[in-house]
Amino acid sequence: MRILVLVDGSKWSQKAALHAFAIARSKRAKVILFSVLDRREARTIAFHASVRSGKLEDIKQFEETLWEENKRSIKELLTTLLEIGQNEGINCAFKIVEGPAKDRILEEANSGKYSLVVMGAYGKSGKTRIGSLLEEVVGNIKPPVMIVR
Repeated sequence: MRILVLVDGSKWSQKAALHAFAIARSKRAKVILFSVLDRREARTIAFHASVRSGKLEDIKQFEETLWEENKRSIKELLTTLLEIGQNEGINCAFKIVEGPAKDRILEEANSGKYSLVVMGAYGKSGKTRIGSLLEEVVGNIKPPVMIVR
């Protein structure tokens, strides 16, 4: 059994990873912690910040800084979760890909490698309604999906 855990950096995705570890422990499953980095997010934030500051010439530099910070941050989180899982005796690994989140998630989840997909109910925005990415992907994921709140 292989479990795919979608990790976006939110506390909900971290909670999802802990639930996946519990399942993996009882089923002797392998857990793959999976994260997608989308450069468009960094580009959008950089654009809005540069417009507000009036320094449009800084957009590209700010985008690169945000992009590198996002990569560093998600790698640190995945490394921490990986260590937690390994310390609990769970066979786990992580994978980071780049591109549109919806497309990359569906590609990985539907690759035929997984028996279960686990994800948090909410994303990084922390909104109190179901996450928009969840709404976009959950109906198109072929294996069973566990949503953690």
